[in-house]
Amino acid sequence: MLKRFLPNDYVESIHNVTPEMLKQHNIKGVITDLDNTLVAWDEPDATQEVIEWIQSLQSHDIQVVIISNNNEERVSTFSSPLNVSFISKARKPMQKAFNKARTDMGLNRNDVAVVGDQVLTDVFGGNRSKYYTILVVPIVKTDGFFTRFNRIVERRLLKYFRRKGYLHWED
Repeated sequence: MLKRFLPNDYVESIHNVTPEMLKQHNIKGVITDLDNTLVAWDEPDATQEVIEWIQSLQSHDIQVVIISNNNEERVSTFSSPLNVSFISKARKPMQKAFNKARTDMGLNRNDVAVVGDQVLTDVFGGNRSKYYTILVVPIVKTDGFFTRFNRIVERRLLKYFRRKGYLHWED
C-alpha cells in the first residue's frame, strides 16, 4: 500500500526533468503541478527559467498540461500567457483531472509523466492513475495553509522510504 506514495523518480527541480530523460521513458506528455513545483506557491507568474523549460519540452514534441488544486483565477493567470492547457480545482489525488489531462493530450497511460512536489497529491494521484511519477523538491519551504498538514504526513513517508533505501535525498 505505501508503495503508492513512492515516486518512480525524484529530482531536485523541474530543470532536471529534461526532454532526454523523458524520452528515455518514452514520455510524450507531462502533467505538472503548479505551486511549489513550477514556481513558489505565492509567485503569480512564470519565471524565465520555467518558460524556457516548457518551451524545451514542447520543442521536443512533449505536451504539457498544468493541473492544480488551486482556483481557476490563479491557474489561468499563470498558464494562459504560456499557452499551456490547465485544469484548476483538480481535487488531487482524485484521478479525474489526471485522466482528463491525458485524454486531452490524446496519449496512452504509458506515455505520460506526472511531475509534482507533493507525495500525497501529485505522486499518489499519478500512481493511482498508473502514470510515471517524478517528485521534485519543493521550491520554497513555506506552504499554503492546507498543504502544511500534508507535509507532516509526507515527511513521515519520505523518512520511511529513506530508511528502507528507496530514496536517497536529504530534507
